Amino acid sequence: MKRSRINELLAEADEMIRRHGFVLPPFADWTPEEFPERAAAAPHVVTARCGWDVTDYGAGRFDEMGLVLFTLRNGLPGDLTAGRGMCYAEKLLISKRDQLSPMHTHVIKAEDIINRGGATLVVELFGSDGTGAFAPDRGGQVMCDGLLRPYQPGEKLRLAPGQSVTLRPGDWHAFWGEGGDVLIGEVSTVNDDETDNVFREPIARFSKVEEDVTPRRLLVSDYAALAGHSVPPLT
Repeated sequence: MKRSRINELLAEADEMIRRHGFVLPPFADWTPEEFPERAAAAPHVVTARCGWDVTDYGAGRFDEMGLVLFTLRNGLPGDLTAGRGMCYAEKLLISKRDQLSPMHTHVIKAEDIINRGGATLVVELFGSDGTGAFAPDRGGQVMCDGLLRPYQPGEKLRLAPGQSVTLRPGDWHAFWGEGGDVLIGEVSTVNDDETDNVFREPIARFSKVEEDVTPRRLLVSDYAALAGHSVPPLT
C-alpha cells in the first residue's frame, strides 16, 4: 500500500470514530517525530502493539479486502500464561461497505465482535474439524448478546448497531459491511496479530508499504523500524 493512501485512510478513520462518539487515547495523535520520545516514557504502547494498523492482507486490493484498526489496550501473552494480570485487549475496526476481512480463526484468542455504529455488519461462519482446521461442511454455536445460537456452515449473521457475537478458537469467520461502512468494537483475550491469526488462504496479515510520502501516523508494523528504539517480541 502507498503511504499516501494509508494517511488518507487514517484521517477518514479518525473522523468516523469521533463521529460515533469515541475519543481515542493520546497516543493515537503522536506524530512520527515525537513518537520515539513519548514511547520511551510509555513503552507498553510499543511492547503490546497498541495504535494504528491498516492492512490489505498483502493483496493490493484494499477497497475489496482490507481493514483499518486501532488497538486501544492489550495485555501480553505472558499474562495469559500466568493466568492473571492484563489478560484482555480492546480494538476499534472499520470495515467499509462490501470490504472483506477474509476467512480466519485464532489459536488462542476469544473475541466479542460488536457493531458500534453505522451499517449492518455481516459475519460469515464455518466450524472446524477435530484439528481446528477449516471445515466447509461443519457448523457450530456462538453466543449473541448472551443468547446461544447454533450456526450452519456458511451461515451469515447480520448484526445491527449494538448487537454482537462471541467467537472462540475454531469459529472460522469472515466479515464485511453491508449497506455502508461499519465501526466495529473488538473485546478479546490478549491479541497477538503476529502469531495467532490463521487464515484459510495463505495471505499476509500486514501490508508492505510503499513510502511515497511522509507518514501521518506510525502503524504498529512501523514500530520495529523506529530509529534507536528496540521493539521486544510480544511475549
